[in-house]
Amino acid sequence: MAPSFHSRPFLLCFALLCLSVLSMRSLVASEPYLTLDYYASSCPSVLEIVRKEMECAVLSDPRNAAFILRLHFHDCFVQGCDGSVLLDDTITLQGEKKASTNIHSLGGFRLIDRIKNMLESECPGIVSCADILTVAARDAVILVGGPYWDVPLGRKDSTTANYDLANTNLPTAGEGLLTIISKFLYQGLSVTDMVALSGAHTIGMARCENFRERIYGDFKLTSGNNPVSNTYLSNLKSICPANGGGEDNTAGMDYVTPNDFDNSFYHLLLKGEGLLNSDQELYSSAFSFKTKELVKKYAADSLAFFQQFSDSMVKLGNITNADSFNAGEVRKNCRFVNT
Repeated sequence: MAPSFHSRPFLLCFALLCLSVLSMRSLVASEPYLTLDYYASSCPSVLEIVRKEMECAVLSDPRNAAFILRLHFHDCFVQGCDGSVLLDDTITLQGEKKASTNIHSLGGFRLIDRIKNMLESECPGIVSCADILTVAARDAVILVGGPYWDVPLGRKDSTTANYDLANTNLPTAGEGLLTIISKFLYQGLSVTDMVALSGAHTIGMARCENFRERIYGDFKLTSGNNPVSNTYLSNLKSICPANGGGEDNTAGMDYVTPNDFDNSFYHLLLKGEGLLNSDQELYSSAFSFKTKELVKKYAADSLAFFQQFSDSMVKLGNITNADSFNAGEVRKNCRFVNT
């Protein structure tokens, strides 16, 4: 029997989860000293340069939109939005790129390099890699049909990375709802932010190893026995064999409109067809009392989804911590700290 939302054991469990997460928080989705006109005099062409490079990249390959959006998310969940995810390994620094949560899932690094090179030619030593990535993520969403939002600027690039936090802070495909909620709360993001930001999975691909457990597990239970879902499941199983192999094979997280930023993702959850376990948990988990209602809301009202997604992306981009923000730098090369 599923636990009642009003049952005392469940409320106690959730309250303790929230308290433990909040007590551990070192990152804050607050308002750092960021402004919309930060580069107005020092590099007035920054937004135009980023936009033009993103237009070319997304036009040549629509997947670049998802790569940049995911890269921004993975950056902000580790040490705040400070460009730490962009750092390469060196003799003296272990980067985050080879963490288990990143090694096979991130792309777009060369695109950020190209934008940085353009900006260094135009405004040397002015625009941080962290700001470039944040603006590029906004433009990526717009270029595939998503909403616009203003991006506060003025972030600094970290001089450190954190491999261990990359392995622990980032949500993974097989996790349950309460674990995912705790990871968002740790960043100062709400349950509403979590459901809205999960809608980014309306674009992008997932690797076989991240959805194998789902399609050979409870996919049939959540999707029901209907011809369309059965055909979809058969296609997924042909891509991702049960007994291993094909780990690098991919499938769209939104198979209906994989290259369009829309609310189709939520319709798939309503039908029980979420590709990742962590996504379907938003609707099918025994604890999905609030998240289920939000999934229904965003499936029914794309404007409500777009508005909340925009608001939540601003909150995500404002995650910072004192070390990176106060002691950071503007890197000359996004892959390496300045020497």
